[in-house]
Amino acid sequence: MRHQSPSSWAAISICIAAALHFALGFSIEFSVDEAHYALYAKHLAWSYFDHPPLVGWIQWPLVALTSSEGIIRLIPELLWVLSAFLVYQVTIEIHHLMQGRNAGYLTTALPSANLCGLMAVLTIIAAPLPHVLAIGLLPDTLLAPLSLGLMLMALRWIQNDYFTVSDWIITGLLLGLAGLSKYTAAFTAFALLFVFLALPKKPWITKAGFWIAAAIALIVISPVLYWNWINDWISFKYQIAHGSGGTWAWRRVGAFIGIQIACFGPLLLLGSYTYIKHCLHSHKLLIFALLSFFMIPFMIFASLSGGGSLPHWTTPAWFCLAPFAGIGLAKAWAMQHRMAIRILFVGQLLICLIGFGYVLSGGMNTAALKSNPIADLYGWKIAGEKAAQLAQATKANGIAVQNWTLGSRAAWYAQPVPVFVLDQRQDQFDLWFGQLPAGANALVINWSGMTFKPPVGANPAFELCEPLDNLEIIRFGQVLSKFDYSLCRNWQDAGTAR
Repeated sequence: MRHQSPSSWAAISICIAAALHFALGFSIEFSVDEAHYALYAKHLAWSYFDHPPLVGWIQWPLVALTSSEGIIRLIPELLWVLSAFLVYQVTIEIHHLMQGRNAGYLTTALPSANLCGLMAVLTIIAAPLPHVLAIGLLPDTLLAPLSLGLMLMALRWIQNDYFTVSDWIITGLLLGLAGLSKYTAAFTAFALLFVFLALPKKPWITKAGFWIAAAIALIVISPVLYWNWINDWISFKYQIAHGSGGTWAWRRVGAFIGIQIACFGPLLLLGSYTYIKHCLHSHKLLIFALLSFFMIPFMIFASLSGGGSLPHWTTPAWFCLAPFAGIGLAKAWAMQHRMAIRILFVGQLLICLIGFGYVLSGGMNTAALKSNPIADLYGWKIAGEKAAQLAQATKANGIAVQNWTLGSRAAWYAQPVPVFVLDQRQDQFDLWFGQLPAGANALVINWSGMTFKPPVGANPAFELCEPLDNLEIIRFGQVLSKFDYSLCRNWQDAGTAR
């Protein structure tokens, strides 16, 4: 590291990680969520059943040009690079804030800003889960750089005596785009409000610029409001039910905390602890207001985890914590606590590399594993193409699956054949393809990773199902999964309310 500056090493590290993302992006097929959001781009709309529309809109130009997973994945890869760059910039600005407001105490106590920025970037590179979102585009992939952008604007508000009109416009655009990315962007908006409230001597609510920013944000998210208004607010109803989860249990909260540490790594926790212990001495309200970009969403998701949650929901929050962790790690490095940092960093990198290798190998099937989690990433392209051919040959009305998670890949890889989900749960497929007509015939796909009994006998159901064909997916000599195809005839009771 003596031959390069910290800023150069930060850029080199980001480029190496981005190259790995690029290579892996061309090596595997779409996951269930990736295929679902790519279908957003195929079926452009003002909004969608389960999420706001930006995750689909941003993919539209590439999806219109190609079906290559690797090319389409350039979008999340570039967003990850932008997020890492913004982590570095936010770290520099927080460092300047601390130096400026604590000059009498911290001018010689803090390491250089560039070293702090490098450490912050390394905490992100060594965190396992963000690499998943760097390869597969999810709403959280979009929300991470937008949250960091709002954090930069918050720092600008703290450091300057006023916001220019352009500052307010940028803030309004960032808030609006965050709202178009994911509904949980409201938590980031609350954090920004906390920063405004932390400096009561700075008037903001009486400024015209504030109301201009609010109006811009409202205009940007108006497509979501309009679409929900004409669709009986189904997206908001779904998100409220989805967020509340099932029966609340403390053990789920404990599991959530443990999974978060495993997914994002103890290096972020070590850096944050060191920052709070050794760097947080004055103007604590301002720092805690900035920390709320992490604390507000994390605490809300932790409280909701008692009913069930997904680990990647907190990714934007961890990106906002990384600048503080970077300053703390740089401080610990200067205090000669280098061995612990090296061990954690190398250990987390090894976990990431093992994860990359595990994905490329196709996973493993052993007696200790109930199923192969990586099998989900292979075979759907061939299976979808085969399903489209069989549906055409049998003159079926479309393809049918018995769970929406199977429908996303089927609809992407078998397009333009319509795909019907046979469960009684309302979802996006009902809006895209409608419900299977009464008396229709359909090609039913059954996948070994999520098997179902033939949809006959119960009501609604088909009159009968005849096995047609099957397909085994083999990688490096091992069978990853199997697809079974059946022609099911005479769909009955298709009018059941969902």
